[in-house]
Amino acid sequence: GHRCMADAGNLFVFGGYNPDYEESGGGGNAAFPLFRELWRFHFATKTWQRLDTEGYTPKELASMSMLLHRNNLLTFGGTGVPFGESSSNDVRVCQLGARRWSLIEGHGQKPSKIYGQAMVIIDGFLYVFGGTTGFVYNTDLHRMDLQSHEWVKMDPLKADLPGERYRHEIAHDEKRIYVLGGGTAWMAFSLHKVIPLTYGGFLSAFPGYPAPRRCHSCVQIDKDVFVCGGYNGNVIFGDLWKLNLDSFQWTKLPAEMPEPAYFHCAAVTPTGCMYVHGGVVDIAQNRRTSSLYRVWLTVPRLLELSWECALAALPDIVKVCEKGDLQNRLGLSWDLIERLHV
Repeated sequence: GHRCMADAGNLFVFGGYNPDYEESGGGGNAAFPLFRELWRFHFATKTWQRLDTEGYTPKELASMSMLLHRNNLLTFGGTGVPFGESSSNDVRVCQLGARRWSLIEGHGQKPSKIYGQAMVIIDGFLYVFGGTTGFVYNTDLHRMDLQSHEWVKMDPLKADLPGERYRHEIAHDEKRIYVLGGGTAWMAFSLHKVIPLTYGGFLSAFPGYPAPRRCHSCVQIDKDVFVCGGYNGNVIFGDLWKLNLDSFQWTKLPAEMPEPAYFHCAAVTPTGCMYVHGGVVDIAQNRRTSSLYRVWLTVPRLLELSWECALAALPDIVKVCEKGDLQNRLGLSWDLIERLHV
Protein backbone atom coordinates (compact mmCIF):
# COMPACT_ATOMS: atom_id res chain seq x y z
CA GLY A 1 0.00 0.00 0.00
CA HIS A 2 3.02 2.32 -0.27
CA ARG A 3 3.65 4.62 -3.25
CA CYS A 4 6.69 5.59 -5.28
CA MET A 5 7.69 8.24 -7.82
CA ALA A 6 10.85 8.72 -9.89
CA ASP A 7 12.82 11.55 -11.38
CA ALA A 8 15.99 11.26 -13.50
CA GLY A 9 18.23 10.39 -10.57
CA ASN A 10 16.11 8.91 -7.78
CA LEU A 11 13.21 6.71 -6.77
CA PHE A 12 11.17 8.08 -3.84
CA VAL A 13 9.17 5.57 -1.75
CA PHE A 14 6.69 6.69 0.90
CA GLY A 15 4.37 5.04 3.40
CA GLY A 16 3.03 1.51 3.39
CA TYR A 17 1.92 -1.22 5.79
CA ASN A 18 3.36 -4.44 7.20
CA PRO A 19 1.68 -6.28 10.13
CA ASP A 20 4.83 -8.31 10.90
CA TYR A 21 6.27 -6.72 14.05
CA GLU A 22 9.91 -7.63 13.37
CA GLU A 23 9.85 -6.84 9.65
CA SER A 24 8.28 -3.47 10.46
CA GLY A 25 11.20 -2.50 12.67
CA GLY A 26 9.85 -3.73 15.97
CA GLY A 27 9.86 -1.15 18.73
CA GLY A 28 11.88 1.19 16.53
CA ASN A 29 8.87 1.86 14.31
CA ALA A 30 6.75 4.38 16.19
CA ALA A 31 4.04 4.19 13.52
CA PHE A 32 3.76 0.35 13.55
CA PRO A 33 2.34 -1.32 11.50
CA LEU A 34 2.56 1.66 9.12
CA PHE A 35 5.68 3.38 7.80
CA ARG A 36 5.81 7.13 8.35
CA GLU A 37 8.97 7.18 6.27
CA LEU A 38 10.25 8.70 3.03
CA TRP A 39 13.04 6.73 1.36
CA ARG A 40 15.19 7.54 -1.65
CA PHE A 41 16.96 5.04 -3.91
CA HIS A 42 19.83 6.78 -5.69
CA PHE A 43 20.20 5.28 -9.17
CA ALA A 44 23.85 6.26 -9.70
CA THR A 45 25.17 4.72 -6.47
CA LYS A 46 22.43 2.08 -6.07
CA THR A 47 21.99 3.02 -2.42
CA TRP A 48 18.96 3.55 -0.18
CA GLN A 49 18.69 6.55 2.13
CA ARG A 50 15.93 7.39 4.61
CA LEU A 51 15.18 11.10 4.27
CA ASP A 52 14.44 13.06 7.42
CA THR A 53 11.50 15.40 6.83
CA GLU A 54 9.69 18.06 8.84
CA GLY A 55 6.22 19.57 8.90
CA TYR A 56 2.80 18.07 8.30
CA THR A 57 3.85 14.50 7.48
CA PRO A 58 0.82 12.36 6.55
CA LYS A 59 -0.32 9.81 9.14
CA GLU A 60 -2.72 7.87 6.87
CA LEU A 61 -0.04 5.81 5.16
CA ALA A 62 -1.79 2.88 3.46
CA SER A 63 -3.28 3.12 -0.05
CA MET A 64 -2.95 6.88 -0.36
CA SER A 65 -2.30 8.41 -3.79
CA MET A 66 0.98 10.11 -4.65
CA LEU A 67 2.27 12.15 -7.60
CA LEU A 68 5.50 13.93 -8.44
CA HIS A 69 4.70 17.49 -9.50
CA ARG A 70 7.75 19.54 -10.42
CA ASN A 71 10.03 18.96 -7.40
CA ASN A 72 7.18 18.19 -4.99
CA LEU A 73 5.53 15.00 -3.83
CA LEU A 74 1.74 15.37 -3.58
CA THR A 75 -0.25 12.88 -1.53
CA PHE A 76 -4.00 12.57 -1.07
CA GLY A 77 -6.15 10.36 1.14
CA GLY A 78 -5.01 7.08 2.64
CA THR A 79 -5.93 5.19 5.77
CA GLY A 80 -4.48 4.30 9.13
CA VAL A 81 -5.10 1.12 11.10
CA PRO A 82 -7.72 -0.29 11.54
CA PHE A 83 -8.39 0.38 7.85
CA GLY A 84 -11.17 2.86 7.25
CA GLU A 85 -11.44 4.07 10.85
CA SER A 86 -8.93 6.87 10.39
CA SER A 87 -8.81 7.96 6.75
CA SER A 88 -7.89 11.28 5.15
CA ASN A 89 -9.07 13.71 2.50
CA ASP A 90 -6.09 16.03 2.81
CA VAL A 91 -3.62 17.04 0.12
CA ARG A 92 -0.11 17.24 1.54
CA VAL A 93 3.00 18.39 -0.27
CA CYS A 94 6.61 17.47 0.41
CA GLN A 95 9.13 19.91 -1.06
CA LEU A 96 11.97 17.55 -1.88
CA GLY A 97 14.61 20.29 -1.81
CA ALA A 98 13.68 21.43 1.69
CA ARG A 99 12.38 18.00 2.76
CA ARG A 100 9.41 19.66 4.40
CA TRP A 101 5.74 18.65 4.36
CA SER A 102 2.94 21.21 4.19
CA LEU A 103 -0.85 20.91 4.22
CA ILE A 104 -2.95 22.38 1.40
CA GLU A 105 -6.10 23.82 2.97
CA GLY A 106 -8.52 22.95 0.20
CA HIS A 107 -12.04 24.38 0.20
CA GLY A 108 -15.27 23.71 -1.66
CA GLN A 109 -16.67 20.25 -2.41
CA LYS A 110 -13.90 18.12 -0.93
CA PRO A 111 -13.91 14.33 -1.45
CA SER A 112 -14.83 12.06 1.44
CA LYS A 113 -12.10 10.65 3.66
CA ILE A 114 -11.05 7.72 1.51
CA TYR A 115 -8.26 5.38 0.52
CA GLY A 116 -7.47 3.25 -2.54
CA GLN A 117 -8.49 6.07 -4.91
CA ALA A 118 -6.50 7.09 -8.00
CA MET A 119 -5.45 10.58 -9.03
CA VAL A 120 -3.84 12.47 -11.88
CA ILE A 121 -2.86 16.07 -12.71
CA ILE A 122 -4.13 17.54 -16.00
CA ASP A 123 -3.69 21.19 -17.02
CA GLY A 124 -3.21 22.46 -13.48
CA PHE A 125 -6.07 20.46 -11.95
CA LEU A 126 -5.81 17.50 -9.58
CA TYR A 127 -8.42 14.82 -10.36
CA VAL A 128 -9.37 12.14 -7.80
CA PHE A 129 -11.56 9.17 -8.70
CA GLY A 130 -13.08 6.30 -6.73
CA GLY A 131 -11.84 4.81 -3.48
CA THR A 132 -13.45 3.53 -0.31
CA THR A 133 -14.20 4.74 3.19
CA GLY A 134 -13.50 1.20 4.38
CA PHE A 135 -17.22 0.46 4.35
CA VAL A 136 -18.56 2.08 1.15
CA TYR A 137 -16.98 2.11 -2.32
CA ASN A 138 -17.64 5.01 -4.68
CA THR A 139 -17.37 6.37 -8.21
CA ASP A 140 -16.97 10.00 -7.16
CA LEU A 141 -14.86 12.26 -9.34
CA HIS A 142 -13.47 15.42 -7.77
CA ARG A 143 -11.19 18.10 -9.15
CA MET A 144 -9.01 20.58 -7.28
CA ASP A 145 -7.54 23.72 -8.85
CA LEU A 146 -3.86 23.68 -7.87
CA GLN A 147 -3.77 27.49 -7.91
CA SER A 148 -6.90 28.36 -5.92
CA HIS A 149 -7.11 25.03 -4.01
CA GLU A 150 -10.86 24.88 -4.67
CA TRP A 151 -12.47 21.45 -4.89
CA VAL A 152 -15.38 20.77 -7.27
CA LYS A 153 -17.35 17.53 -7.54
CA MET A 154 -17.72 16.51 -11.19
CA ASP A 155 -20.96 14.93 -12.37
CA PRO A 156 -20.42 12.62 -15.35
CA LEU A 157 -23.48 11.05 -16.95
CA LYS A 158 -24.69 8.28 -14.66
CA ALA A 159 -24.98 5.83 -17.53
CA ASP A 160 -21.27 6.23 -18.25
CA LEU A 161 -20.00 5.55 -14.74
CA PRO A 162 -17.82 2.50 -14.13
CA GLY A 163 -18.61 0.31 -11.13
CA GLU A 164 -17.74 1.42 -7.60
CA ARG A 165 -14.16 0.40 -6.81
CA TYR A 166 -10.83 0.96 -5.09
CA ARG A 167 -7.19 0.11 -5.85
CA HIS A 168 -7.71 0.83 -9.54
CA GLU A 169 -5.38 2.97 -11.66
CA ILE A 170 -6.07 5.77 -14.12
CA ALA A 171 -4.42 7.11 -17.26
CA HIS A 172 -5.24 10.13 -19.42
CA ASP A 173 -4.77 11.60 -22.90
CA GLU A 174 -5.18 15.28 -21.83
CA LYS A 175 -8.90 15.10 -22.74
CA ARG A 176 -10.18 11.92 -21.10
CA ILE A 177 -9.44 9.91 -17.97
CA TYR A 178 -9.30 6.13 -18.33
CA VAL A 179 -10.09 3.82 -15.40
CA LEU A 180 -8.15 0.53 -15.36
CA GLY A 181 -9.17 -2.40 -13.20
CA GLY A 182 -9.66 -2.19 -9.46
CA GLY A 183 -12.36 -3.84 -7.42
CA THR A 184 -13.76 -4.38 -3.97
CA ALA A 185 -12.89 -6.74 -1.13
CA TRP A 186 -14.76 -9.55 -2.89
CA MET A 187 -14.21 -9.00 -6.64
CA ALA A 188 -11.98 -7.47 -9.32
CA PHE A 189 -13.01 -5.62 -12.47
CA SER A 190 -12.04 -6.59 -15.99
CA LEU A 191 -9.48 -4.61 -17.97
CA HIS A 192 -11.28 -5.51 -21.16
CA LYS A 193 -13.58 -2.58 -20.49
CA VAL A 194 -11.70 0.63 -19.93
CA ILE A 195 -13.64 3.89 -20.15
CA PRO A 196 -14.03 4.15 -23.15
CA LEU A 197 -14.31 0.52 -24.22
CA THR A 198 -11.10 -1.16 -25.39
CA TYR A 199 -10.56 -4.29 -27.39
CA GLY A 200 -8.07 -7.13 -27.33
CA GLY A 201 -4.72 -7.63 -29.00
CA PHE A 202 -5.63 -9.53 -32.13
CA LEU A 203 -2.08 -9.15 -33.50
CA SER A 204 -0.65 -10.95 -30.47
CA ALA A 205 -0.30 -14.66 -29.78
CA PHE A 206 -1.23 -13.95 -26.17
CA PRO A 207 -4.75 -13.50 -24.75
CA GLY A 208 -6.23 -10.22 -25.89
CA TYR A 209 -6.32 -8.27 -22.64
CA PRO A 210 -5.22 -8.56 -19.01
CA ALA A 211 -7.16 -10.68 -16.55
CA PRO A 212 -9.35 -8.78 -14.04
CA ARG A 213 -7.30 -7.43 -11.15
CA ARG A 214 -6.94 -4.90 -8.37
CA CYS A 215 -3.92 -3.64 -6.40
CA HIS A 216 -1.84 -3.58 -9.61
CA SER A 217 0.53 -0.82 -10.69
CA CYS A 218 0.34 1.48 -13.67
CA VAL A 219 2.73 3.94 -15.32
CA GLN A 220 2.33 6.01 -18.48
CA ILE A 221 4.72 7.17 -21.21
CA ASP A 222 2.98 9.54 -23.64
CA LYS A 223 0.06 7.52 -25.10
CA ASP A 224 1.28 4.13 -23.83
CA VAL A 225 0.02 2.82 -20.47
CA PHE A 226 1.78 -0.08 -18.73
CA VAL A 227 0.09 -2.34 -16.17
CA CYS A 228 1.87 -4.99 -14.14
CA GLY A 229 1.08 -7.35 -11.28
CA GLY A 230 -2.11 -7.30 -9.21
CA TYR A 231 -4.51 -9.73 -7.61
CA ASN A 232 -7.99 -11.09 -8.40
CA GLY A 233 -8.80 -12.68 -5.04
CA ASN A 234 -7.12 -15.99 -5.91
CA VAL A 235 -4.12 -15.40 -8.17
CA ILE A 236 -1.19 -12.97 -7.85
CA PHE A 237 -0.13 -11.77 -11.30
CA GLY A 238 3.37 -11.10 -12.58
CA ASP A 239 2.58 -10.13 -16.16
CA LEU A 240 3.24 -6.83 -17.94
CA TRP A 241 0.80 -5.29 -20.44
CA LYS A 242 0.77 -2.18 -22.61
CA LEU A 243 -2.34 -0.25 -23.68
CA ASN A 244 -2.05 2.34 -26.45
CA LEU A 245 -4.54 5.19 -25.95
CA ASP A 246 -4.72 5.97 -29.68
CA SER A 247 -5.56 2.47 -30.92
CA PHE A 248 -6.96 1.06 -27.63
CA GLN A 249 -4.86 -2.01 -28.38
CA TRP A 250 -3.62 -4.18 -25.52
CA THR A 251 -0.26 -5.94 -26.01
CA LYS A 252 1.20 -8.51 -23.61
CA LEU A 253 4.91 -7.81 -23.24
CA PRO A 254 7.42 -10.67 -22.91
CA ALA A 255 8.85 -9.43 -19.59
CA GLU A 256 7.58 -11.04 -16.37
CA MET A 257 7.96 -9.69 -12.85
CA PRO A 258 10.65 -11.68 -10.97
CA GLU A 259 8.15 -12.04 -8.12
CA PRO A 260 4.42 -11.78 -8.92
CA ALA A 261 3.10 -9.17 -6.50
CA TYR A 262 0.19 -6.94 -5.55
CA PHE A 263 0.01 -3.87 -3.32
CA HIS A 264 3.44 -3.09 -4.80
CA CYS A 265 4.40 0.29 -6.28
CA ALA A 266 5.87 1.24 -9.64
CA ALA A 267 7.29 4.43 -11.13
CA VAL A 268 8.86 5.32 -14.47
CA THR A 269 11.83 7.61 -15.00
CA PRO A 270 11.79 10.41 -17.61
CA THR A 271 13.99 8.15 -19.76
CA GLY A 272 11.51 5.23 -19.79
CA CYS A 273 12.83 2.81 -17.14
CA MET A 274 10.21 1.40 -14.75
CA TYR A 275 11.15 0.51 -11.16
CA VAL A 276 8.96 -1.83 -9.10
CA HIS A 277 9.25 -2.11 -5.31
CA GLY A 278 7.72 -4.21 -2.55
CA GLY A 279 4.27 -5.72 -2.35
CA VAL A 280 2.58 -8.92 -1.18
CA VAL A 281 4.04 -12.03 -2.85
CA ASP A 282 2.44 -14.91 -0.91
CA ILE A 283 -1.29 -15.11 -0.18
CA ALA A 284 -1.29 -18.01 2.29
CA GLN A 285 1.51 -16.55 4.42
CA ASN A 286 0.58 -12.90 3.71
CA ARG A 287 4.29 -12.47 2.97
CA ARG A 288 5.73 -9.17 1.74
CA THR A 289 8.93 -8.36 -0.11
CA SER A 290 11.39 -5.48 -0.12
CA SER A 291 12.71 -6.37 -3.58
CA LEU A 292 13.48 -3.62 -6.10
CA TYR A 293 13.84 -4.35 -9.81
CA ARG A 294 13.50 -2.53 -13.09
CA VAL A 295 12.62 -2.97 -16.75
CA TRP A 296 13.10 -0.67 -19.74
CA LEU A 297 9.72 0.14 -21.28
CA THR A 298 11.29 1.96 -24.24
CA VAL A 299 14.50 1.44 -26.18
CA PRO A 300 17.14 3.22 -24.08
CA ARG A 301 18.87 6.17 -25.68
CA LEU A 302 22.58 5.82 -26.39
CA LEU A 303 23.18 8.45 -23.70
CA GLU A 304 21.54 6.23 -21.05
CA LEU A 305 23.52 3.16 -22.08
CA SER A 306 26.75 5.16 -22.06
CA TRP A 307 25.89 6.62 -18.66
CA GLU A 308 25.36 3.16 -17.17
CA CYS A 309 28.70 2.00 -18.61
CA ALA A 310 30.41 5.05 -17.07
CA LEU A 311 28.88 4.35 -13.64
CA ALA A 312 29.95 0.70 -13.83
CA ALA A 313 33.52 1.70 -14.75
CA LEU A 314 33.71 4.44 -12.09
CA PRO A 315 31.73 3.15 -9.09
CA ASP A 316 33.22 5.79 -6.78
CA ILE A 317 32.57 8.70 -9.14
CA VAL A 318 30.44 10.53 -6.55
CA LYS A 319 33.17 10.39 -3.89
CA VAL A 320 36.28 11.17 -5.91
CA CYS A 321 35.16 13.89 -8.30
CA GLU A 322 34.03 17.46 -7.77
CA LYS A 323 31.43 18.93 -10.11
CA GLY A 324 34.09 20.93 -11.93
CA ASP A 325 36.18 17.81 -12.48
CA LEU A 326 33.17 15.94 -13.86
CA GLN A 327 32.49 18.64 -16.40
CA ASN A 328 36.05 19.56 -17.36
CA ARG A 329 37.85 16.22 -17.19
CA LEU A 330 35.05 13.81 -18.12
CA GLY A 331 32.96 16.11 -20.28
CA LEU A 332 29.73 15.33 -18.45
CA SER A 333 26.74 17.58 -18.97
CA TRP A 334 25.19 19.37 -16.00
CA ASP A 335 22.08 17.18 -16.37
CA LEU A 336 24.17 14.06 -15.74
CA ILE A 337 26.13 15.74 -12.95
CA GLU A 338 22.86 16.60 -11.18
CA ARG A 339 21.93 12.91 -11.20
CA LEU A 340 24.96 12.27 -9.00
CA HIS A 341 23.75 14.64 -6.30
CA VAL A 342 23.20 12.65 -3.09
